Amino acid sequence: MAKKKDKNSDWLVKAYNNSEFLNSPPARIIRILSEVIEPETRFRKHKVRNTVVFFGSARTLSKSDALKNLKKIQKEIKTKKSPSRSLKQKLAQAERDLSMARYYEDAAIISEKLTRWFKKIKNDKKQFIICSGGGPGIMEAANRGAKKANGKSVGLNISLPMEQNPNIFQDKELAFEFHYFFIRKFWFFYLAKSLVVFPGGFGTMDEFFELLTLIQTEKSKKYMPVVLYGSEYWNKVVNFDEMVKWGMISKSDLKLFKTVDDPESAFKYLKAKLTKHYL
Repeated sequence: MAKKKDKNSDWLVKAYNNSEFLNSPPARIIRILSEVIEPETRFRKHKVRNTVVFFGSARTLSKSDALKNLKKIQKEIKTKKSPSRSLKQKLAQAERDLSMARYYEDAAIISEKLTRWFKKIKNDKKQFIICSGGGPGIMEAANRGAKKANGKSVGLNISLPMEQNPNIFQDKELAFEFHYFFIRKFWFFYLAKSLVVFPGGFGTMDEFFELLTLIQTEKSKKYMPVVLYGSEYWNKVVNFDEMVKWGMISKSDLKLFKTVDDPESAFKYLKAKLTKHYL
């Protein structure tokens, strides 16, 4: 016979159902573990073992969106006898966005090419899948390319006050929402077999240099081909040769990544390296 519940115990709450406690500072370790264990459970369920990770700016627009925005501003300027300074600045930004849009298009092409190749690999244990940060810009382009090839892709989203809106091209069952940057970066690297790094800002630099440091210091023993995409951008923003000259890195460290400027070269390089080391 079931024991009758005492009405006086209705106010009692188990610790794992106590939302106030679970969101408090003392329970931080529980939240951290949740961001490790829950994604691992889903990755195992969907047999995600190897990823090719795309990094890049959330601000990079597609060519169609950039062109639409530029035409809108140009039309607005035509109605003004003397365009304001802020409007001229908007025009300059729109022209810059259109120029940078080529990186969005190239990221989508590379992702699509890789995904079509991945689908030809019959061994599930050696299967690859595209992974991005799940947001807009280059992240969206990577997920979009995989979707165009009818393949699945991972989105490692993170809650931010700006820019990080989840894109519609990541697979829902493989779309994650993180609070902690360091756990998110753990998942970027743990399953990664290759990195493709497009032009970006602080976030891209942070991800690229931290993971490059792990490779340089051999904290990871796996082989990791790294593609740095867009020499025009990277050669101006980061002077790696000067770092060698000043003795801050070794000349051999420049071999830890390969700079490329077109989708076909990136695809051929990644296909060759992944085949040699993992297939």
